[in-house]
Amino acid sequence: MKKIVEYRKLLNVTKDVTLSELKSIYRTNMKENHPDKFTDEEKKKEVEAISTLTIEAYHFLVSIANETLAKDKEMYLKTTSSVNIEDFYMDNNVLYIQFLDGNRYEYFGVPKNTYVKMINAESPSRFARRHIYGNFLYRSASKLVAAE
Repeated sequence: MKKIVEYRKLLNVTKDVTLSELKSIYRTNMKENHPDKFTDEEKKKEVEAISTLTIEAYHFLVSIANETLAKDKEMYLKTTSSVNIEDFYMDNNVLYIQFLDGNRYEYFGVPKNTYVKMINAESPSRFARRHIYGNFLYRSASKLVAAE
C-alpha cells in the first residue's frame, strides 16, 4: 500500500483517477521532466531518475485502475472462483498468488496474520476465496511476467 500512496503522490492523483486523466498527467510530467531538455549533466541525471520513477508509477497505477480491473474482471472472477492455487508467498505486505491455470495476481495490504492463517488453512484456495479475493486491492501479475 505504501508504494501505491507514493506513486499517487508522485503523479498527484487520487484513487478515483480515470485512465485518460492518468495518461494526460503522465504525458505532461514526461514533457516537463524529459532528460533531453537539459544540457547540464547533473540536472540531466536527476531528471532521468524522476522520469524513470514516473514511468514506473504510471504503469503501476494503470494496472490497478478501476477501468483496468473492470475490463479484466470476468477472467479474474473465473480464475478466483474455480481454479485452485498452485503457489503463494508474501513479500512487503504484498501477497503473490499463482493459480493452476497460469494466472498470477498480487494483493496489496494483506496483513501478515491473514497470510499466516492462509498458510495454516486446510485449503488455501478456500481460505483465499473467503478472506482475500474481493477484500484487497489486486492487479494481474500475469501480464507483467509476459511483458518481461
